[in-house]
Amino acid sequence: QLHVVESGGGLVQPGGSLRLSCAVSGFTLDYYAIGWFRQAPGKEREGVSCITSSGGRTKYADSVKGRFTISRDNAKNTVFLQMDSLKLEDTAVYYCAAAVQPMCVMSTRSYGYWGQGTQVSVSP
Repeated sequence: QLHVVESGGGLVQPGGSLRLSCAVSGFTLDYYAIGWFRQAPGKEREGVSCITSSGGRTKYADSVKGRFTISRDNAKNTVFLQMDSLKLEDTAVYYCAAAVQPMCVMSTRSYGYWGQGTQVSVSP
């Protein structure tokens, strides 16, 4: 059975950093693109970043470009999202998802396996 589990969320002040982890089990990460999404209260889920199955290419939403960095360690079946210079508007539940394809896309429809989410709260 396939499982996706996020961790690393928490409360941080503006300008601070957090590192989210996405651990997958039940399948080999090598053939899956991974995406990070987030959903703030009252808003639709939006793509934050994604990475190809090989890790060779990444994409970022304009709102996080230059502040967030996605990476993956296929040997450990884990994907990371390093979040720096956090802003109030980054507050949301962050989800990790796996797509059975090598390409990286920012659409939720492309991802079939989702984690339960981890809360990130940025507050003074």
